[in-house]
Amino acid sequence: MKQIKKILVANRGEIAIRVMRTCREMEIRTVAVYSAADRTSLHVRYAHEAYYIGEAPSSESYLNIEKIIEAAKASGADAIHPGYGFLSENPAFASRCKEEGIIFIGPSPEVMLTMGDKIRAREAMTKAGIPVVPGTESAISDEKEAIHLISEIGLPVMIKASAGGGGRGMRLVHRYDQIEASLRAARSEAKTAFGDDSVYIEKYITSPHHIEFQILMDSHGNAVHLFERECSVQRRHQKMIEETPSPLMTPELRRVMGETAVAAAKAVDYLGAGTIEFLVDNDLNYFFLEMNTRLQVEHPITERTTGVDLVKQQIKIAMGLPLAFGQDDLKQSGHAIECRINAEDPDNNFMPAPGKVHKIKEPSGLGIRIDGYVYEGYDIPIYYDSMISKLIVWGKTREIAIQRMRRALYEYKITGVKTSIKFLEKIMVTKDFAEGNYDTHFIEKNKENLTGEVETGKEIEDMVIISAYIDYLERISRAYNTKEFQPAQSRWKKAPQILHF
Repeated sequence: MKQIKKILVANRGEIAIRVMRTCREMEIRTVAVYSAADRTSLHVRYAHEAYYIGEAPSSESYLNIEKIIEAAKASGADAIHPGYGFLSENPAFASRCKEEGIIFIGPSPEVMLTMGDKIRAREAMTKAGIPVVPGTESAISDEKEAIHLISEIGLPVMIKASAGGGGRGMRLVHRYDQIEASLRAARSEAKTAFGDDSVYIEKYITSPHHIEFQILMDSHGNAVHLFERECSVQRRHQKMIEETPSPLMTPELRRVMGETAVAAAKAVDYLGAGTIEFLVDNDLNYFFLEMNTRLQVEHPITERTTGVDLVKQQIKIAMGLPLAFGQDDLKQSGHAIECRINAEDPDNNFMPAPGKVHKIKEPSGLGIRIDGYVYEGYDIPIYYDSMISKLIVWGKTREIAIQRMRRALYEYKITGVKTSIKFLEKIMVTKDFAEGNYDTHFIEKNKENLTGEVETGKEIEDMVIISAYIDYLERISRAYNTKEFQPAQSRWKKAPQILHF
């Protein structure tokens, strides 16, 4: 076992605070790093120590490997937790930590290299017998080769950056006359975003569901999955809402996909927390999409339904400890949904909307968790991702969780900057979402339902009353633990009529 007494969190905002909270519970001291734009950020105040690492641009601060290593050495940190984004999936960073004798809380640089390159990842999964989306086996060299391969695969196809992520370096091709321009655009965007212009071609699955499985694997060969997350509510391949369990999933499909996810992790000798992402078609055929070799933004919904602190498990695995539970010990309880709250303007093509936060009123009550970092008077910087918080709710059933999320979004007030809250409210009251009848084209299919104002009359009042009543029933049921209170939950079934779906 490796002792970890102090962890530097090489990140900012809500994820830095979230990691530090677990560290405090484990009585591990924390070190924050910050840029010139983050001098007053909450993660700087929350940590035991904080070190300045450079000017506001991320290239001069949060992406500067040597400055972060210097801060770790100066603070005497035993380990570094990378959070997500920035350097979290950078094999060079993991290698530098290893060179300096600092524990990197994550997989090895070799695994990052393999799974971070989508072509190499496809090769590794194919070799392990994991189903992958039909496509090319190597990078595309020119337009002529692309046309030939696409004629074999069949339209439509996706041209995708080998080193890509977050929807960058991707182009959907429906016609042969689109290939040249799409290939050029994908390469250019990939070069700018990742410093690598290599791209490959993949068959485009119509009406796909984006479903990912959370996995944990220790250094003793033990691996488990912590079930799935449905991530199909996306805009430009960027997730907006996630939930677990998935409305699409059957018990048998969950078992098979979970076993596949574990096999994928074992195939590359993974270490720590990771995510195996799949595309699932309308016939419930599933295909490996990619692996995220880090903690995911949406990890709290898995924590809420399984009771497992994923950050704590990351730290224990990094210490060399074996998992204290097996697959049969893990169960899902209830239903959880996460909404990403961004400082952006939905009415202006979702442009980032940094600025000073004037007032905040966060929702509260049973089954609500907020991972955030802004406060009244805080200036949201223009240099980083626009996400300012994550709103997570839990309910005994999916219907209760949706109702609770509606109520929570209604209560969530932020002034001074534009946010995505109202847009998320609109999603929550659409018929398709309420019925779980959606795929990755949900936003596009529901354009008409996602414009205009959110209902603010009697329907909203009914929402709040019903949600408060459900909270009350759950508190009474929990307090007295008697069967006579349980049937009251069935009254939820009348709510869709009250809410005028």
